[in-house]
Amino acid sequence: MSSFAPASKSSNDEAQKASSVTTYPVDIVKVPYKPDATVDDVICFKYYNEDEVIMGKPMKDWLRFSVCYWHTFRGTGADPFGFPTLKRSWDDGSDSIENAERRMRVAFDFMSKLGVKYWTFHDRDIAPEGATLDETNSNLDRLVELASELQDKTGIKLLWNTCNLFAHPRYSNGAATNADAHVVAYAAAQVKKGLEVGKKLGAENFVFWGGREGYHTLLNTNVREELDSLANFFKMAVAYKKKIGFTGPFLIEPKPKEPTKHQYDYDAMTVIAFLKTYNLDKDFKLNIEPNHTTLAGHGHEHDVVMASSYGMLGSVDSNTGSPDLGWDTDQFPMDVKNATFIMKTILDQGGLAPGGLNFDCKVRRESSDVADMLISHIGAMDCFAKALRVAAKIKQDGVLDKMKQERYASFGSGLGAKLKSGNATFEDCHEYIRQKGEPERRSGHQEKFETVLNRYLL
Repeated sequence: MSSFAPASKSSNDEAQKASSVTTYPVDIVKVPYKPDATVDDVICFKYYNEDEVIMGKPMKDWLRFSVCYWHTFRGTGADPFGFPTLKRSWDDGSDSIENAERRMRVAFDFMSKLGVKYWTFHDRDIAPEGATLDETNSNLDRLVELASELQDKTGIKLLWNTCNLFAHPRYSNGAATNADAHVVAYAAAQVKKGLEVGKKLGAENFVFWGGREGYHTLLNTNVREELDSLANFFKMAVAYKKKIGFTGPFLIEPKPKEPTKHQYDYDAMTVIAFLKTYNLDKDFKLNIEPNHTTLAGHGHEHDVVMASSYGMLGSVDSNTGSPDLGWDTDQFPMDVKNATFIMKTILDQGGLAPGGLNFDCKVRRESSDVADMLISHIGAMDCFAKALRVAAKIKQDGVLDKMKQERYASFGSGLGAKLKSGNATFEDCHEYIRQKGEPERRSGHQEKFETVLNRYLL
């Protein structure tokens, strides 16, 4: 006997109603800027004024916000301990092309209301996988055509696209680092199509996230062979990118763990070392996700600052997490202090373009109202807008920068200058100590730096 009961009339009515929805059901044309908004008026921007000029550029150029498709439009609220909680009127839960098209129309309506200029997606976010590669690519082509039409209509651009090389069972042992050459070839075919899609939609970057590029045990893993395979995979991607004329940068997104026990792209320095080892550092930069950074045991801003210090910061997946939990929670960034560290780094390097601030975030499974989708993005955008104002003030005043420079003043002349330039020898240092003796203790003034920062934040 079948365990499935016939659909009720009410469920059929709901499905029919959902099939007709093509717009995001919030009665607003575009989120307004209201600097005098009361504290409980949250369907507006209090700090984000896209055309306001900050340090020579409008806010929208410093804050190249992007909405991610996978969490915002494919998220269900499910977690390892609970079933889906987020039911959307426009999504009937099927893998049909019609449902995918309806979902995409709602997505562009949502992004237009929000006023963002960019979006991002995995290939499998926007189109269902078919029984064969050709069928899968055909499904993708159909949704890409719609995406192209909606981009032209709304003016929203593709910040970057990427390929889902981690969800399908074929990738259970990795994609580019898989021990089976057949799987590596399938992943390459998928990325080939992804690059073609990115070129067609005018993607300004292309991202690689090694979701299952790592290991659970070294007993069955040849680490060097897998890393060599990963490098060769990237070299194939570079060659094909040049062949088809895709001009956007390649970005790698570090993550230390989850879903594997150890990810090969553990953190910024690990990825930079990998790229330099395999002579790929001219073709790749990094897409940093602070939630991943904290999972690696670093501070929120660490990987952003580290990547920028080496000229390797390409883009930021702007989210946060709860370090006390120990897993990737992908929360919306609401901490102005953390955002200020990020924006100060972006100001220092002159901007993020062609990268951006992508909200790789999901509403909590308890936040089940459809309006929560909008409010969460508004709050995060306002957080970064306020942080931009603070970071600009810090940079214009120059107080913190001057204090930092003073800590390293001894490298400006004499032996310090020789050390900095790499021209000093051990003999030079030995003679210097014989003449000068024991160095005097110098304070790092950590609490002073923190107090000065708080004067800007409070």
